[in-house]
Order: sequence, then structure tokens, then C-alpha cells
Amino acid sequence: MRSTGILASSSWGLITLTAALCAQGTSLDKTWPDYRGPRRDGHAPQAQIPLRWSEEKNVRWKTPIHGKGWSSPVVWGDRVWLSSATADGHQNHVIAIDLKTGKTIIDRQLFTVEHPDPINGLNSFASPSPTIEEGRVYIHFGTYGTACLDTDSGETLWERRDLNCDHKEGPGSSPVLYRDLLIFNVDGGDVQYVIALDKKTGNTRWKTHRTVDLSRQRSDLKKAFSTPIIIDVGGKSRLISSGAGATVGYEPDSGKELWMVRHKGFSMSARPLMENGLLFLNTGFMLPRLIAVKTDGEGDVTESNIIWSQRRNIPTIPSSLLIDGRLYMVDNSGVASCREARSGDLLWKERIGGEYCASPIYANGRIYFFDRDGRSVVIEAADEFRELAVNELDEGFMASPAVVGDTLILRSITHLYRIEKD
Repeated sequence: MRSTGILASSSWGLITLTAALCAQGTSLDKTWPDYRGPRRDGHAPQAQIPLRWSEEKNVRWKTPIHGKGWSSPVVWGDRVWLSSATADGHQNHVIAIDLKTGKTIIDRQLFTVEHPDPINGLNSFASPSPTIEEGRVYIHFGTYGTACLDTDSGETLWERRDLNCDHKEGPGSSPVLYRDLLIFNVDGGDVQYVIALDKKTGNTRWKTHRTVDLSRQRSDLKKAFSTPIIIDVGGKSRLISSGAGATVGYEPDSGKELWMVRHKGFSMSARPLMENGLLFLNTGFMLPRLIAVKTDGEGDVTESNIIWSQRRNIPTIPSSLLIDGRLYMVDNSGVASCREARSGDLLWKERIGGEYCASPIYANGRIYFFDRDGRSVVIEAADEFRELAVNELDEGFMASPAVVGDTLILRSITHLYRIEKD
């Protein structure tokens, strides 16, 4: 029997975030505080976003965004926040757009970088996504700097420029908020650690180095770009962080390592998912695997906690969706598939075309995929493949979308769109 879904897929991160939003008078359907939404899993289950759109249909506004940046938009109140950078990486900017009108409210250069490192052609210097809460937005550019801004004035409250690594391909991992901490991965070819900053001051609260043995790997195989999640295990919060060679469960208040699952892979960017006591991890390049892992135990649990592993049509970049005991995903080359979460068994796969970097979203029983050419393929979230619509805009998608109420916020390579029913 399939699980009842929405509640079954909730994690401790959702519970604590929901409590915080309610305390601040902000409902879950009126904010998108993380690049994967309030649930940190790409779900906006009640949203009545359009099935179809084009440059002439269901576009409320379209605003040009200068520079080059793949950071996903976050939304709080009437403002949409995102970061951008010049193509050469010498200037890093933060931008706030009015949700109602599409007008630019704030456009600030946060950092100047004298000697930016080379990046992969698929990346940008502004790929990590912001995270936001009442009164504060946190902007992250990886090794190039992290800043906390006042959401009313846009003024900098604190910044850090000293948390450096050699990304090799450019920055990618995004930060996550947990209680009074801002936590993010620093996984470069030279150093690999997880760090928690006091969100009020920017001071380091803890810093934990990766313990997986990468000594025999060349530096290019030590990097990673995944964003951590917070889950509940037996009533206790756990930080789940994937890096090259292993995924680790940490105590988020202290940074203490609790357990480790070793796996091959590096440069992973997909975010972990959890449902009913199982974690679902994407191992990244070169040959990605999707593995299901139990969340209990201590120390190295590789042999005891891996339930299943699959390697066919697994994405190397986009995150997957976990809906009602089913895993939905699209690989980089446009093959969509659905697997049974408990067993890993394939239910269906279908070529939908396109190439994909953006992560899909789930809303109102539908799954929305966004490709690098501007196509959006909408399918039914079901045990059989059913295509519902194909939409096109002028430019492609590298950033993942946001959903607020019944509105879809899309960042293309050149513009930010508000999509909703006319």
C-alpha cells in the first residue's frame, strides 16, 4: 500500500521551519525561503500554478537580470531575492525584485574579486542560492564570500571572506538555516569541511573537517556541491551532508560526526531526500548512483545501512522528487523516470528530451521539469507516464524555480518571470 504522502515525507527540517514561519506570521504558501522551498524538497503540493504558459500567455511580468548567475530565487513577503555576477567573476551582486510589479528594488554589488578562479562552462560565479527568514537574507558565493543582509534596507549586517577553498569548477553548494545557525559545505579540491556560523553575527560556531579518506584521490575528485538537509531521527535533529566519497550524519548543534556512509562519486549537486526513515542520496560524477540508506547507527554504517543502489538514468546535477513513496527524476540528457522508493524498482522511464540542470518541482499532482533551452515539460505524478503539457520561453533554465501561492517564479538565463493564470 502506498503511503499517504505529504505528511509521510515531512522531516524535522520542515517541522522546525513551519513553526518558525507561523511564529513570524508567514504562511507556508506565501514564502519560498530555500532553493527547494519551505519543505526543502521541491514540493508546493497545494499550489494551483498554470499548466501552460508562453511568452504571450500567463506571464504577469518579465524582468531582465544582469550578469550571469544560476542561483535560484527565494521569496519572502513581497520580495524575490537572487544573486548574480559578472561573467568574468570580478563582481558579485545581490538583487531584490518586487513580487507584485517585477520592478528592481535592490541591486547591490556585494563583493569585488580580484582574481577569480576558472569555472566550468556550465557553471557561474553566482550559483549558490540564497536562504531567507524574517528580516534577513543570506547571500553566498562560495569561496568568494558570504553575507547577511537586512531585507528592508538591503544593507550588510555581516560578511565573511575567509572561508575559502578551490572549487575547481566554480561555487555551487547553498547554505541552510537551522535554529540560530547558518550551515554550509565547503568541499574543494584542497579542503573539505562543514561549517556553522552564528546567523546573527557571522562568527564561527563550529567547523568539522571531513574524515573520509581522500588521500589517494587527485584534487579534482575531492570536490562536491551538494546542499545539506536537516532531518529527524528518533526525535533528534541530524544534519545530512554529502561530499566526495561519503555522506555523513552530523549533530547540527555541535558539528559532531555521528555516522558515515561511504560511496564512490564526487561533484554531486543533488540534495538528499528523506521519507519514512530512509535517506535517498545521489553520488554524483562520474557514474551517478541513487542509494537508499537507513538513518540510524553510529560510525561507518556502509555495510549495514545501504538498502539498495541503482545506477540507470540517475541525474548528475538535478535533484529528484520524492512523492507518495515514489522517486521521480530526470537525468541530464532528458530521460525521466519513476522508481518505487522502498525497493528502488523502476516503474517507468520515458525520454522527454532536452538537457537538464534545474531541479523539478511538484505542485497540484503535477511534476514540472525545466530544461536548458527554455522548455518545461509537465507530467502527472503517477505510476504510469503521462505528459500533460510542454511550454517554451525564450531562454533556458539553469536555476531551479520558486512557487509562492499560485505563482511560479522562473529564472531563465537572462530574465526573471512571474507565471500565473491570466
